[in-house]
Amino acid sequence: MARPPQWLVTTESQGFGSGWLSGTIAAVLGIAAMAFAFSMAVPHWLSLPELRQLLRSDIAVHSMQAATVIACVLGVLSLALRRTKTLGVVALATSAVAVLCMHFVDRSSTRDSEHVLGVDVFALTLLIYTAVFVPLERLWPRHRDQPTFRHEWWTDLAWFLSSALLVQLTTYLVLKPAETMDFAVSPWLQRHVHDWPLVVQFVAAVFIADFVQYWVHYACHRVPLLWRFHEIHHSAQTMDWLAGSRLHLIDAVLTRALIYAPLFLLGFDPAAIGAYLVFVVIQATFVHANVGFVPRWLEPWLATPRFHHWHHATAPADKNFAVHLPIYDRLFGTHYMPGDEWPAGYGLLGGRIGPQGFWRQLVHPFFRRST
Repeated sequence: MARPPQWLVTTESQGFGSGWLSGTIAAVLGIAAMAFAFSMAVPHWLSLPELRQLLRSDIAVHSMQAATVIACVLGVLSLALRRTKTLGVVALATSAVAVLCMHFVDRSSTRDSEHVLGVDVFALTLLIYTAVFVPLERLWPRHRDQPTFRHEWWTDLAWFLSSALLVQLTTYLVLKPAETMDFAVSPWLQRHVHDWPLVVQFVAAVFIADFVQYWVHYACHRVPLLWRFHEIHHSAQTMDWLAGSRLHLIDAVLTRALIYAPLFLLGFDPAAIGAYLVFVVIQATFVHANVGFVPRWLEPWLATPRFHHWHHATAPADKNFAVHLPIYDRLFGTHYMPGDEWPAGYGLLGGRIGPQGFWRQLVHPFFRRST
């Protein structure tokens, strides 16, 4: 498999004083600042209505300005310390674009649109996820020689970006099936479920959603048409928090629609559903992470990185389909957790290499049959 040029991936030290930490912080801040600046400049197209007012506030503007200054300072420091200049260049270039975009910001504008691209969602989630998962992977890595910016990183960042940009569209497509089937559930049952304490609703939502998810996930591995889309997720040969973003849009919409529909149909309180959505986002990202510190006592009860990494292993195949609760895999005979072992490799079976790059992965399921 062809490797990317050296300026994308480097074997240089990532230790303190190498310029890696300053460069990473600078690059992430620069990219986020640029995304926020785009959203501020064209809020009626690039920011969600729920976040639009926040982008017009003084705190948002001052925070964005501070981010660009920090990105520039740390970017220059990284340039001075590292032989490979990618991080510093990205930080300075994106910061410059952010400053340029700020000249077009009109906070007095009241123009609005309900149908937008979630550029602000991308910036916000990038900052949060990087702040949480990159330190975890650097402090407690399972694969210590795995760089943060591994050779598939840019492809997975593109998937991360696409899911954020299309958040309104995917949300609509996910929720629409539940809205059209509302007639199929008894109002008495919906009122009864809605009256449960929120904690009980949350726990019930986890069990119900993961039960449905287990069988939808199982079908994605067994039905050839579904596998054509799902194999894009399994084509990742390196596991970290960003690898979980490699999920084809068709796969994501179908899976989430089938999982969330029962929660809406059964009358779960929106607060309980919201709590579950936060939980599933964190959990689904965490189980892909390059983190090896999770205690053994937790593994029988909650899906961990080691549990899900075996699902992505090149051998054995088709194990550990649950996202939250390993009990379902034990009940249905697909559980696999051998001792303290971790997979020797990840990706498609037989060493097959899937399509490389975001655009090829996006169109691949429509034009080729999977083997």
